[in-house]
Amino acid sequence: MTPVELSRTVLHAVRRAVDGGELRVAVPERVAVGPPGPGGCGDYATNVALQLARAAGRPPRQVAEVLLPHLARADGVTGVAITGPGFLNISLDGHTFAELVRRILREGPRYGHSDALAGRTVELRVPYEVRAEAVADALARIVGSQGGRAEVVHREPVNLRPVPAPEDPAPLGPDAARWALLHPAPHDRPRITAGHLLQRESNPLFRVRYAHARTRALTRNAAALGFASEPGALDDQAPLEALLADHPRVLAASAAHHAPDRLARHLVTVADAVLPLLPGVLPRGEEKPSAAHRARLALAEAAGTVLAGGLSLLGIDAPDHL
Repeated sequence: MTPVELSRTVLHAVRRAVDGGELRVAVPERVAVGPPGPGGCGDYATNVALQLARAAGRPPRQVAEVLLPHLARADGVTGVAITGPGFLNISLDGHTFAELVRRILREGPRYGHSDALAGRTVELRVPYEVRAEAVADALARIVGSQGGRAEVVHREPVNLRPVPAPEDPAPLGPDAARWALLHPAPHDRPRITAGHLLQRESNPLFRVRYAHARTRALTRNAAALGFASEPGALDDQAPLEALLADHPRVLAASAAHHAPDRLARHLVTVADAVLPLLPGVLPRGEEKPSAAHRARLALAEAAGTVLAGGLSLLGIDAPDHL
């Protein structure tokens, strides 16, 4: 079960409690799930009880107690505990992590694609301006990843008008220019500087492409050592797992809100989460490849797949060597 699916499961629990008269609240459109915080337990946690407490006229912990049995009976949930003022901590089937990695590796760059917008045409009315054109171009691919079709037109009234670029980004080259225009939020003025070309940690585009290239190098190096990836359980990678599992939601939100910057920032977060994992993927010295090495390699490959797929949707190359 991915965080997106778990979020739906939590919403179903709220709906059952409301339908049964146990809670008198409006069922929210979505709820957040994520890694448990300090003092938490299990695989994921949600603050939905705190979110509903005021409307319900009850303390958050009482709301959590109402929701607990409904969540505990859901498929794939093996345990639910209440911590702190009312956080619901959820334990899932033990194979969830490996199944997520297998799914990403199986689906490849199409991981996160859906038919949520199937049959829909999204009209993007943009001004004649380089940043607006770049955003519309990326959105056309992102909308397509959700099964829809984007139609870009130059007609008033416009419905897509990001803050214009202060100067021509073409001297940066196609990839860095696109990143410079797409990474900032639409209301932020993009910076057209040589910093986008630097191969150092201060450059988010470099971190994303470097992380992707390193995952590809690890696959080649592992093959030279005679072993391949095999998804398995890892105890210390919940934050990265949550980010990879959240990728489908990020794509859907980027399409729905006409915001490719959400995808760009998500890729930076994934890259920053996977880079610390990479030094421990391969055996060292006389060490033999173990199940943990194979599982780390599979996770690195899954992260690289998400990075490559996301960059492709933004129209940016993801080189295997950097």
